[in-house]
Amino acid sequence: MKYKRSLLKLSGEALMGSNGFGLHSTRLQQYAEEVKKVVDMGGQVAIVIGGGNIFRGFSKIGVDKINRIEGDYMGMLATVINGIAFQSYLENVGICTYIQTAIRMDQIAEPFVKDRAIRHLEKGRVVIFVAGLGNPYFTTDTAAVLRAIEIKADVLLKGTRVDGIYTNDPEKDKDAKKLKNISFDMAYKMGIKVMDQTAFILGNENNLPIIIFDINRKGNFKKVISGEKIGTLVFKKNK
Repeated sequence: MKYKRSLLKLSGEALMGSNGFGLHSTRLQQYAEEVKKVVDMGGQVAIVIGGGNIFRGFSKIGVDKINRIEGDYMGMLATVINGIAFQSYLENVGICTYIQTAIRMDQIAEPFVKDRAIRHLEKGRVVIFVAGLGNPYFTTDTAAVLRAIEIKADVLLKGTRVDGIYTNDPEKDKDAKKLKNISFDMAYKMGIKVMDQTAFILGNENNLPIIIFDINRKGNFKKVISGEKIGTLVFKKNK
């Protein structure tokens, strides 16, 4: 196993599958089984989930008078809903799972405590971090990188529906070429949008490798953890 402790970032959109918004049971089950494969081989897994499948769904019913700060807090609460749902699926496949939240809600989840999260991981439990960083203007990508740094993760894995970073959008440009490796500096220069710039800056400053990979292909999570060359590695270039 190349990466003993990992943080998996899942977007809210990943959880909605083919639905327009909300949750997709087949996707949740698939991701739970992928995580179980890694836990069963001794991997320590923490997870950060986005909330776009729930909050962005409101736009379909005409909610368009919400400002940025209010919208960000609504997005944080959406991640809590997703975290509770995914916890249920993980527990159903036999994985002890704890939720830690950046916004206190004691009846639902533990408050985020770094050392407690690490102890959970060391005991083979999965930890789901929800509510972002508890502050507006920070994305769940940035929250994922910061949490990965705090728990001393070996790698951050961003599961997407594409199999890495391309020179252009592969869904729009058939000539786009996949990049197997790219430095953080080059990602800035190219304006890569797969993660926000703040997340990349934090990753670069703290020498946290980030791998972008296709989470929807069965077995990929275990393969990445094992060190197989899947997806795109974003790394700090030594000067």
